[in-house]
Amino acid sequence: MSEGQTGTPAGAATSTPSVDTATLVLFGAGDFAFNLYWQAIGFFLLFFYIDVMALPPSVAGTVFMLGAVWDGVADFAAGASAERLRMSYRRLIGWGAVPLGLAFAAMFAVPAGAAAWALAAQVVFRTLYAFTNIPYAAWTARLTTTSRERSLLAGLRMGFGSLAAVLVAVSTPHLVRLLGGYGGATAVLAAIGTPLLLVMTRRVPEPQPSISSSPAMTTRDALALLVRNRAFVAVNLATAAAGAAAALTSQSVLYYFRYVLRSGSDGPNALAGMAAVGLVAVPLWTALARTRGARWAWLAAAVLALVVTLIFAVYPAPSRAATAAFLLLMQAAFAGFSLASWTLLPDTVEWGEAHGGHRVEALAFGTFALVQKVALAGAGFAIGAIYQAGGFVAGAAQGPSSLAAIRWVMLTGPALLVTAMLVAVIAIPLRRDTLAVLRRA
Repeated sequence: MSEGQTGTPAGAATSTPSVDTATLVLFGAGDFAFNLYWQAIGFFLLFFYIDVMALPPSVAGTVFMLGAVWDGVADFAAGASAERLRMSYRRLIGWGAVPLGLAFAAMFAVPAGAAAWALAAQVVFRTLYAFTNIPYAAWTARLTTTSRERSLLAGLRMGFGSLAAVLVAVSTPHLVRLLGGYGGATAVLAAIGTPLLLVMTRRVPEPQPSISSSPAMTTRDALALLVRNRAFVAVNLATAAAGAAAALTSQSVLYYFRYVLRSGSDGPNALAGMAAVGLVAVPLWTALARTRGARWAWLAAAVLALVVTLIFAVYPAPSRAATAAFLLLMQAAFAGFSLASWTLLPDTVEWGEAHGGHRVEALAFGTFALVQKVALAGAGFAIGAIYQAGGFVAGAAQGPSSLAAIRWVMLTGPALLVTAMLVAVIAIPLRRDTLAVLRRA
């Protein structure tokens, strides 16, 4: 059924009444807890492997890549299990919250040189993360029913995520010094995130769509529907490119300041500033998405990222101030990418339901996460491989080829990925009023 045609989808979800803002705020606060874990991985895990565990860059990049690939597999398994078995999202998060916090701290307590233990600890954490975070993400498709509500919820989630990122970036170096290592620092973060997840699961309702009374599809049939869901495929490709671009940029920050600018102490400050940008950028992108549509917000963020990268690339001998300005503006663009993708992803579930006749919900979020984790794994592996090829040696003065590799990873790679992302965004068939048209039909 093409967009705008009439027809009644089989297994359509029941109309969920609008939830109050306080409930949306509490649900969005769940992303504060999840981002304590996720931002710590993005900011410090690869750095921990190379500079604390003293793993060779290629080994560290491979361990990070394998862990991220497994993360995607676990995400898919979590989505498939919840879809097939009709498992309660609330219970999955409640059961996994405490083990997740413990595994997070253990991942940063691996002794130096123990690459195999580092991978094992990462696999355990990422498995637990998948079986709690995928249900949380899929819950958004039931909690909200309109693009405006979803833009608001995505903005709240990202706002809390930005707060968590600021806390992680600012507090982690101090906690490491105070407690003598990353294990103690991450244990403190877990002690904050775990109770918040438990409270959220007790207080936020979990509406049940009508598919709960219809026969469950096989995973194969559900995947076939997702592959034919043009909106879902386009959003996946665009988000994968955006996520890889953001990973190349953010994970280059500590290296760029330490080795290119020779100002290692400013690296954590730059990360904190990037995290704080979301507190300003997210409300702006949310307002644009609610008035013009999430797709327009995504396109505007893409233009911003490409223009900023071009200016910085031709800037002669960038200073610390110029580098900080570049990173802050890029982070603002990345916030726009994320806000738009999380707004549109629940819409793709309903778009696919209207065109395919069946609702594929949890598996859609699990598959989405798998694609994104593979992209992030590729970014982590690329950093290690490019640094190794450039002759990078941790803690030493870098040669011209190594400095060029660091700069290439932070500039050229993200620019190419954002360009590819822009093509995918243009292909997304969702507009601001698409869901309203489908519901009227």
